[in-house]
Amino acid sequence: MPSNQNPLGALPARFRRERVLIVGCGDVGLRAARALRGRVQLIALTSSPDKLQRLREAGVTPISGNLDAADTLRRLAGIATRVLHLAPPVRESAPWWRDARTTALVRALAARSLPAALVYGSTSGVYGDCGGERVTEARAVRPNTPRAHRRVDAEKAVRWFGRLGPAVRVVRIPGIYAPDREGGTPRERLRKGTPVLRREDDVFTNHIHADDLARACVAALWRGSTQRVFHVSDDSDMRMGDYFDLAADLYGMARPPRISRDDAAQQLPAQLLSFMGESRRLDNTRMKRELRVRLRYPTVDSGLRSGEASG
Repeated sequence: MPSNQNPLGALPARFRRERVLIVGCGDVGLRAARALRGRVQLIALTSSPDKLQRLREAGVTPISGNLDAADTLRRLAGIATRVLHLAPPVRESAPWWRDARTTALVRALAARSLPAALVYGSTSGVYGDCGGERVTEARAVRPNTPRAHRRVDAEKAVRWFGRLGPAVRVVRIPGIYAPDREGGTPRERLRKGTPVLRREDDVFTNHIHADDLARACVAALWRGSTQRVFHVSDDSDMRMGDYFDLAADLYGMARPPRISRDDAAQQLPAQLLSFMGESRRLDNTRMKRELRVRLRYPTVDSGLRSGEASG
């Protein structure tokens, strides 16, 4: 394969000296860094001394700073030509619906020369419950959990930043999985025998393999119109219980018990119940057409099986 071709679409030579800042450089951020390594200068914001060596080994230059302490972010002004923002809001905040982290980040970035683009990793939870309907990016947000409200606030903050000049793109992300990701498969939940909803009460759920998510984030750094939203989701069309049944069969484990929604309300923790209260099917046409992303793992079946093959 020629050096200027790869599944992402190689960056032209004039882009190779660009500086990409990754904010929230955890599992997906490191996967994005691997996809970009050698083609751009990589920088990552971190507040954890324990991560410094791992970032350096990944070819990333760490910059110390804390999104919860705005005065530590001054060094970010003018440091990058493109920004990938994957840091989540804090779990508890005051006011509860605000994401102060994203506000602090964009204010710091706005203090000097602006980046050409910023990609923000949001969540499909901003839509709330859609009754199992197929959802495009044109659908209005309707968050019904505190964490979804905070994501909507973050999206507003990056859109404000986009009005200053940078091309801002929001990727809305469903459940992330990968066999080589910590907690990235249903194995542990299957071991615990955690129930799922019976079919008549079950919800549609959406997934994306961590590698495909990273590739889509990288593509969005260069592709797509400004102020554009993209669903980064695979082609699976599954109910939650069917997903766990598929995984159980693949791993040779017992399928989880099925219970009614009323019983689930009595037996399951509130956070898990919140996921069981939202049903939607994400349309990923825009991601494929405008970001030109080809999914390596178009279904959860192919993604989970890839881990079994490599193991």
